[in-house]
Amino acid sequence: MSLENLARTLEHSGDYRVLRRLQSHWLEGMPEGRRVRKGLFLDLETTGLDPALDEIIEIGMVPFAFTLEGRLLGVLPAFSRLREPSVPVPARVTELTGLTQEQLAGHSIAPEDVADFAADASLVIAHNAAFDRPFIEAFCPAFAQKPWACSMADVPWENAGFEGRKLGYLATQAGFFFEGHRATDDCLASLALLGYGGFPEGRTALSYLLDRARAVWVRVWATQAPFESKDALKARGYRWNDGMDGRPKAWFIDLPPEKREEEEAFLRDEIYRRDVDLTVSEIKATDRFTSRV
Repeated sequence: MSLENLARTLEHSGDYRVLRRLQSHWLEGMPEGRRVRKGLFLDLETTGLDPALDEIIEIGMVPFAFTLEGRLLGVLPAFSRLREPSVPVPARVTELTGLTQEQLAGHSIAPEDVADFAADASLVIAHNAAFDRPFIEAFCPAFAQKPWACSMADVPWENAGFEGRKLGYLATQAGFFFEGHRATDDCLASLALLGYGGFPEGRTALSYLLDRARAVWVRVWATQAPFESKDALKARGYRWNDGMDGRPKAWFIDLPPEKREEEEAFLRDEIYRRDVDLTVSEIKATDRFTSRV
């Protein structure tokens, strides 16, 4: 009996769930078609969490073909490079990624090589784009002109019965495992999840993400919010900006347009507890997840 048949026998018993190793669908070339587009999934490994202080040590980019309806057609050859930082790699980063100072020694990445590889992508996606985009924009300014989306934030995973949004959790619930915490491996796992079609009406995760990417979002600023409201704002998904980048020193949140009225009511009723003029701006896909606006 083959291993796959053994796995199916275990699953059919009702007492077991079997995880299969991720098998990506590689394409020999970019498919043609009027409604076919090329996207780019990006993942970074860094020395820390602050793009103003920390450095990229690995860049993984996986191009992929998709239809405008949200069907993933397959993946294309990847870009995978290491980079030696100017400071020692923290022990916690080595524990997480397996990357050591010795492995990175002598490696470099040219920003122009990154820009050339990404040039024909119509959309860039990351799993936590709010982390990856500021790092890659600082390293390669060409990414500032690209539309962006986030496979963590832009997909209603709960609609398909998923719990949580961390990549490893999502993969396990989708029935596969992969070698995590290396950039290209994380890209391939994320793309497999975007191809998942177990949503209502047979929709894919990618179709939801594309809907979000096409919408003009709004950024709502909770300027001069009472200090004691910080926990409530943070729990609701607001992020803090310290004002050092020229933007307001305040909590803010990015939302799809249909959530604007509800959010304004929340701020007036629960945070300020009075009628106030709120600062709200439009955020297009080219400006989402960036610290420039």
